[in-house]
Amino acid sequence: MTEKEKMLRQMIYDANNDTDLIEERKVAKDLCYTFNQLRPSDTAEQQQLMRRLLGKTAGDSFCIVAPFWCDYGYNIEIGENFFANHNTVILDGAKVKFGNNVFVAPNCGFHTAGHPIDAERRNQGLEYAYPIIVGDNVWIGAGVQVMPGVTIGSNVVIGGGSVVVKDIPSNVVAVGNPCRVVRQITDEDKLKSWDRTYVEK
Repeated sequence: MTEKEKMLRQMIYDANNDTDLIEERKVAKDLCYTFNQLRPSDTAEQQQLMRRLLGKTAGDSFCIVAPFWCDYGYNIEIGENFFANHNTVILDGAKVKFGNNVFVAPNCGFHTAGHPIDAERRNQGLEYAYPIIVGDNVWIGAGVQVMPGVTIGSNVVIGGGSVVVKDIPSNVVAVGNPCRVVRQITDEDKLKSWDRTYVEK
């Protein structure tokens, strides 16, 4: 079994000494580098590069604002009307799938990669990759970090600065480190623009 096959099967694998994975990361990061050097007004070339880089894009309605970085690209799927602001980082050793109408604020990270707790294996460069799934109609606030193996439901707001280490159900506001549900989203939210209550709790 190759190291890539191990990676995609959520097994411990060696990403640092495998020539195929090293080469795939070089290709992806070169595409990211080229994308990040484009003029902001060159939207057509930005779209073209993202379509080459990402595993799946839904339609024409998406926007990713430079700088953007990922490891492989082919493990990333985005739905319709996807938006990612500056400094989004996706470590996609495993699948990272976003639904429709997902908004990602600046300085967010989606990290499928992790390392063994014990130093002996970690120092050998071994790691694992567990998938991340984000549902439809999700707003990820600024500076949020999503950890390996997390699923975020649909119609969710993740408050800025949160570290998401466990699954988040649908139809909620969640915030904190570790991120936790603070309340349900209700029809009353249609009457206001912003809610300080989750900040004050």
